[in-house]
Amino acid sequence: MAASVQGSAWGPLRLGIPGLCCRRPPLGLYARVRRLPGPEVSGRSVAAASGPGTWGTDHYCLELLRKRDYEGYLCSLLLPAESRSSVFALRAFNVELAQVKDSVSEKTIGLMRIQFWKKTVEDIYCDKPPHQPVAIELWKNLNPAHFDAIAVKRHNLTKRWLMKIVDEREKNLDDKAYRNIKELENYAENTQSSLLYLTLEILGIKDIHADHAASHIGKAQGIVTCLRATPYHGSRRKVFLPMDICMLHGVSQEDLLRRNRDKNVRDVIYDIASQAHLHLKHARSFHKSVPVKAFPAFLQTDPCNYIGSPRPAPARFTDKETEIQIGKVKVTYPRSCSTPFPGKLNVCQDSSCRKAETRRE
Repeated sequence: MAASVQGSAWGPLRLGIPGLCCRRPPLGLYARVRRLPGPEVSGRSVAAASGPGTWGTDHYCLELLRKRDYEGYLCSLLLPAESRSSVFALRAFNVELAQVKDSVSEKTIGLMRIQFWKKTVEDIYCDKPPHQPVAIELWKNLNPAHFDAIAVKRHNLTKRWLMKIVDEREKNLDDKAYRNIKELENYAENTQSSLLYLTLEILGIKDIHADHAASHIGKAQGIVTCLRATPYHGSRRKVFLPMDICMLHGVSQEDLLRRNRDKNVRDVIYDIASQAHLHLKHARSFHKSVPVKAFPAFLQTDPCNYIGSPRPAPARFTDKETEIQIGKVKVTYPRSCSTPFPGKLNVCQDSSCRKAETRRE
C-alpha cells in the first residue's frame, strides 16, 4: 500500500497531493538509476541525460578510454575539437569489445556479449540505440540532428568497418596462438586498420593514399600490440605469438612462459618486430601523398616507432637514445623519432632514426 501511494522511487506520483508532487529523489539514487541498462531511449532523453555539466555518456567514454587505452586517450586529445568526442566514442567502443575476452571465464558468455554489440551496431543505424553509454555516444555522433545543442558534425561512419571489428573480436575469443604472421596481420587489419579507417572518416578524409597508409599502420600496431602483451599473456599461461616463427627458431611455448632470455627467443621477437617495421616503412612511403589533415589519425603510431626493426649488432647507448623493455627484450630508439611520417611533423630525417637496436641483458 505504501508503495502505491508514494509511486516510484525516482518519479513523483501525480495524485494532486502537493507534498508528493514536489518530492525529489535522492541525488545518489537518481545517478545510479540513470546508469542502469534499460529499454531504448529517445534523442530528447539522451540529450537531457548528457547535457553540459553532468556526468553523461561523453564523460563515461572519456574515462573508459583514459583507464583502458591511455595512449589512445592522449592521442585523441590532440585531434580537432569537432572530431574529438566522436573519436572518444569510437575508441571506447573498441575498448568495450577488446575487454570482453579477458572479462569472461567461458566462451559462451563472451559470445553473448559480442552478440549484444552486433545488435547494438544494427540498432544504432536504425536510430534505436540501447541504453548503454558507449552505444548512446556513438549514436549521438552518427545522428547529430537529434542534438541541436551539441556541435557535432555528421560523419557518416561506414557500418562495414564497425562490424568487421566486432566479427574479428568474436573470432579471437578462442585462446589459440596465431598459426603464422599472416593470421596476425589479418587480425590487425580487421581491428586496428578498421579503427583508423573510421577515424579518417571522422576527420572528413577520403583519400586512397591515406587508406593505404592506414592499412599498413594498423597492421604494424596489431603486431606491436601482440609483442607488448606477451608478458601479460604469459602471466595467464597463454602465448599468442605466431607459431611458424617460433617453430623456425625452435622456441616452444614453455620457453616464452618461463621468460627465457636465450638467443632463439630474441630472434623470434626480432623477426616479428621486423614485420611491423616493414609495414611502417610502407606507410612512410606515402607521406608525400597523404593529406596533412589525415596526420592526426596516425598519432598513435608513435609506440610502434620504438619497436622498429631490431638489428642483431650490439647497441651502443647514448644520451640521445631511450631504452624500452618489451618483456625480456630491451629496444632502443632515438628520441627524435616521435611521429609516423617524416617531413610535415618535424621528425628527424636521419636514416638511423628509423632503426632500432636490441641488446641482451
